[in-house]
Amino acid sequence: MPAISIDTFFACSLMVLLVLSAMTVTAKILQPLISTSTNVEAAQRLSEVARRMLLYAGKPADWGRDELMVPEEFGLAEVGEASPYALDIDKVSRLNSKNIYGLSYAQIFTGLKTPDLSFRIEIKPVFDVRLKLTATSEGSDETTYTFEAATERDDGIQVPTVLRAYVLAESLQRAYEIQNKDGKTSFNVTIPRSLENRAILVVFAKFTYNSRIVSYTVYSFAQSSEKSAFVRLSPLNHTLTLTPTSANIVLENVYAIAHNGVWRLTQNGNVFSIPALVDPCPTVLVVFGLNATQPFVEWAAYPQVPLQVGVDFANLLSLSDVYAYTQLVSIGFGIYKCTILLGGPKT
Repeated sequence: MPAISIDTFFACSLMVLLVLSAMTVTAKILQPLISTSTNVEAAQRLSEVARRMLLYAGKPADWGRDELMVPEEFGLAEVGEASPYALDIDKVSRLNSKNIYGLSYAQIFTGLKTPDLSFRIEIKPVFDVRLKLTATSEGSDETTYTFEAATERDDGIQVPTVLRAYVLAESLQRAYEIQNKDGKTSFNVTIPRSLENRAILVVFAKFTYNSRIVSYTVYSFAQSSEKSAFVRLSPLNHTLTLTPTSANIVLENVYAIAHNGVWRLTQNGNVFSIPALVDPCPTVLVVFGLNATQPFVEWAAYPQVPLQVGVDFANLLSLSDVYAYTQLVSIGFGIYKCTILLGGPKT
């Protein structure tokens, strides 16, 4: 069988498996609820509400690009895209609460025009990249870090991928390409000891049999185990707005990292232009700066996923049955997993 046929076979197989898995999850939730015609009608209605979120562009149709615009009617579809379930990159990014232009729950709720329903929207890569630091070895000038990388779905099934890793600091850019045929592998990166507290590792993983299915993760070599909050990063309409959290912040360099390379961004005040890349993976935006004399590094992704917005149904006792709708969607050139949960008040 020719190589292209093998790739097509595995790509199609994965897509069918993912769709069937989504249908199975939905069926498990809905099965206890469809024993009566009333519940069948309820399930159909909620399915239509969920699909409308993904297939309708909203009103106005281009509301995502204007940071001050609140949609009169809510919808995430990309305007003019012929393919179904193609979502607008800026509408998706405005669902993220870390974005200063993000919509509130109340604004989305009003735009849905379904006052009897609560909702939750989750968008994430189809699989996760999990990094574990397993060893360090210090030399005279550099430290070598050994990582174990696993690429796997939520159900634990490992995904064969090609990894590309970037180590970035103010005066350092290094790239590594790693084969990950079994969904788990190890690799080493080296960093000058003088740069360890300012370096960041970005790892992209492309599914071996479909390059549009990509995931990523970011690892900071800073001593602090938690990401700092010196600057809020808000990507929208292919620009990045930086909002410092104090007057002591001094911005140094800002980079865009994708699977295919690294770009230094041009600056206009606290606004930077994001290159329009023909790449299925999210663009990871990395900011280096100083808080007084303390160096820091911050990052965000464009589209700004993974994200979760809406009601935490697991901790809400006032609702009756909760319906889940899972669908593969495209954002830009990449494919992601979207789950919409809907529920109404107890009767």
